[in-house]
Amino acid sequence: MKQDIALLKRDHYKYDNHFGSDLRSDFPIFSRKIHGKKLVYLDNAATTQKPESVIEALSKYYKRFNANIHRGIHKLAEEATTAYEETRKAVANFINTDEKNIVFARNATESINLVVLGWASNHTTREDEILITEMEHHSNLVPWIMLSKKIGFKLRYIPVTDEGELNISNIDNLINEKTKLVSLTHVSNVLGTINPVKQITAAAHKVGAKVLIDAAQSIPHLKIDVKEIGCDFMAFSAHKMLGPTGVGVLYGKTEILQEMQPVYGGGEMIERVTYEDATYNEIPWRFEAGTQNIADVIAFKSALEYLQKINYEKARQHELKLIKHTMEGLNKLGFKILGPTESSERIGVISFMDDVAHPHDIATILDQHGVAIRAGHHCAQPLMRKFGVNATARASFYIYNDMDDVDTLLESLKEVRKYFE
Repeated sequence: MKQDIALLKRDHYKYDNHFGSDLRSDFPIFSRKIHGKKLVYLDNAATTQKPESVIEALSKYYKRFNANIHRGIHKLAEEATTAYEETRKAVANFINTDEKNIVFARNATESINLVVLGWASNHTTREDEILITEMEHHSNLVPWIMLSKKIGFKLRYIPVTDEGELNISNIDNLINEKTKLVSLTHVSNVLGTINPVKQITAAAHKVGAKVLIDAAQSIPHLKIDVKEIGCDFMAFSAHKMLGPTGVGVLYGKTEILQEMQPVYGGGEMIERVTYEDATYNEIPWRFEAGTQNIADVIAFKSALEYLQKINYEKARQHELKLIKHTMEGLNKLGFKILGPTESSERIGVISFMDDVAHPHDIATILDQHGVAIRAGHHCAQPLMRKFGVNATARASFYIYNDMDDVDTLLESLKEVRKYFE
């Protein structure tokens, strides 16, 4: 027993105080070589790698209790249902809410669309306004464009400064008596900017507007408390926080979810059905029609358990060191960086570009050195055009990255310089 306690303390010490290479052994993919080189994975804003515990949890479901949920009374079905609902409890605990406020979807995009189609489509008229920002991912832009074309409400934007921050000096005019909902990203997937969501939420609530926060990029890096922020909705994805793909989360306040209309009809989301009518299940199950992504939802709990071991404050300090070192190195090499110049105002997402090398060329050369980054418009074409570029290269960090990864990135970028010069 004493030995078990000692191991537990040692395990938590590891996660509490060390990041980067100290955690990498938990992730099987880092045993791979890429073009004969050590894998330096810097595409975490797109998706994170998965620890062995998540992979094992996924495998365990299929090996031990593969069954549909909420439908059977046999042992396998009961075990699967329990495991699925335990993940709902874990998600709720992770963001400080009740489990009935957690809806599972396919991804953050679908979570946002549930709000667009299930709430906004029934609560807006052509006289209303929806406010978003100029730095939104297409997931929090295109659905609002589509709905505005259908209903006719005005879609307005909080502008972005040249420094890559929201200009909220005019917020009391942007958020007014016509504003029905404010939908904004917590952290930009291009600029890395951390937005003042709590302040904007308070301003929206003053005029009776609802607030949806896209937390896909923030929740992997920042400790999130929905009660502290005060938002009405929040959307995020499991796969950007060590979990499997195919799992999205929508948080909604109880009273709002209860008045929301289901977007999908079918099995499990009903209470009673006749040939003429149907009544709906309680929240949150009324929004989860049909067979869900059971295995990946169950495995997501293991990702949350892994993250619960992490000291977020110390992880943030580790990330800030990586950001500072990277930005200093990029500046010395002559690359232009988008977004805030102060590392404390951003997370570990750094978009950069070169006057000579195209971002795709940069990414291709880096790949030959085992360095994985993203190149393109990052599903934010309007923001790219605002900054006068078509694409950028983007390096993004997570808890298993360290200074050696940054140094490898910078040394590889020197090779880009040599090639094009």
